[in-house]
Amino acid sequence: MPARIVRKRFAAVAVLLSVVCGAVAPSNAQSSPGTRAPPPGTLLQSPPEVLSTYSVPALTLDLRVHPDAEVLTLGGGLRCNVAVQRIRYATVGAAGEATTATAALMVPTGLDRRCRGPRPVLLYAHGTSTDRESDIADLRVQKNPEGILMAVFAARGYIVVAPNYAGYGSSTLGYHPYLVADQQSEDMIDALTAARSALPVAAAPLTTSNDARLFITGYSQGGHVAMATHRAMQARGMTVTASAPMSGPYALAAFGDQIFAGRVNSGSTVTLTMLVAAYQRAYGDLYSTPGDVFEPQYASGIESLLPTTEARSALYAQGRLPADALFSSTPPAATYADVTPATSPAELSPVFARGFGPAPLIRNSYRLSYLRDAESNPDGGWPTTRDGAPPAAPALALRQALRRNDLRNWTPAAPMLLCGGHADPVVFWSNTLLMEGYWAPRAPASARISVLDVDSAATEGDPYAGIKQRFAQARRLVATAAVLQGATDDGASAVAEAYHAPLVATSCLEAVDDFFAAQ
Repeated sequence: MPARIVRKRFAAVAVLLSVVCGAVAPSNAQSSPGTRAPPPGTLLQSPPEVLSTYSVPALTLDLRVHPDAEVLTLGGGLRCNVAVQRIRYATVGAAGEATTATAALMVPTGLDRRCRGPRPVLLYAHGTSTDRESDIADLRVQKNPEGILMAVFAARGYIVVAPNYAGYGSSTLGYHPYLVADQQSEDMIDALTAARSALPVAAAPLTTSNDARLFITGYSQGGHVAMATHRAMQARGMTVTASAPMSGPYALAAFGDQIFAGRVNSGSTVTLTMLVAAYQRAYGDLYSTPGDVFEPQYASGIESLLPTTEARSALYAQGRLPADALFSSTPPAATYADVTPATSPAELSPVFARGFGPAPLIRNSYRLSYLRDAESNPDGGWPTTRDGAPPAAPALALRQALRRNDLRNWTPAAPMLLCGGHADPVVFWSNTLLMEGYWAPRAPASARISVLDVDSAATEGDPYAGIKQRFAQARRLVATAAVLQGATDDGASAVAEAYHAPLVATSCLEAVDDFFAAQ
């Protein structure tokens, strides 16, 4: 692939799919007193709001001015016109409270046989966003590259359903249930149910049925959501043709243990803030006051801080959230000096080091409580592999919540591709390895679980050799560009910054397209 194309492949996607990753603000009223909220999955606006329509020539023209145009063809070109609707539907919050959410419904139409009749459904889960007003159905090119990517899948014959999640867009929920597996999977299923109700109105002719082929994918936070959704659907007897979670924090209990043990991932001050707030709302027992977990300078208002309409940079500048310092540089006890910060693996040690500093987010006393509980009630997969399962009986409420939302408690019965990169500084590759290890003795042959590290060497007969080679080339270009701009570390910092998104995200989407096409 020419260098200019590789550069274009990841330029715009850098804003795509960033991660995983006082009193709680109350959710807005869902219904007037004395009225009953509609059941989850109810379509709340019929016909749905049509936001845009694209002919193949029009979408192609728009893609030409998009910096990521080449990769958006995803190997097969555009075949179908696309109608983009925003659907509103009933769903639930983290505590089971009635609320609403919105989703993008993208419907392919046209004369090509792949654009008519029964078409496969692609259920997509997006990555972490701190923007309260984000809306994947709004296809303004520079603002929403994730939506554009989904429009391309629609132009290739998929009916795309992409929820914004409760707490975003025009949702009436006053918070986001971040990585609450049961709620997020319910939200996805409710969006799919509402989309199927909308299709007879939104598309002509009728396009799908309950037994149509269904594919599930998502990146980063969305990788966890996609896997949780596959699990929930399988438990309900719903047919999933195949799924492809990408770079998700699937093994949350082990992931949390790694972070508190000094392996602080990039973006952790944002993701841990969202996670703790969501779990407190869901379970109500993580703390008595936010100051039990967070340093006093951040505790006031932190439960309702994210998502927000303000830029992250503004939150950092205002001192409402630290940019990097999750923990203090002072060990919580002498025995933890060697993990303040952790230094292994060496290639990620600079990332870990940035997670420690003055004015940290998390109280040292709370970190100490976490570490002691992890020693007394260790995870079964990390740091020592035993049964590969989450800790059986953690005592600390946060570790209990992480275990509750850890996905090492089921086995898929349908084909699954797990895609990521082993040097990911945002969502560690260990999440994928832990799932692979957990399933190895448990998954039936029908599952056909495949694991792809896009940052690995291609082997003879490797079906993903081209993707791996293009990833390596893109990685080299990032490093070279950084050196030309004055970097003195051979571009290592620039590569780490771009690694999770766009580098791995772009390559994994290519792999997902191939994987689904083969089913």
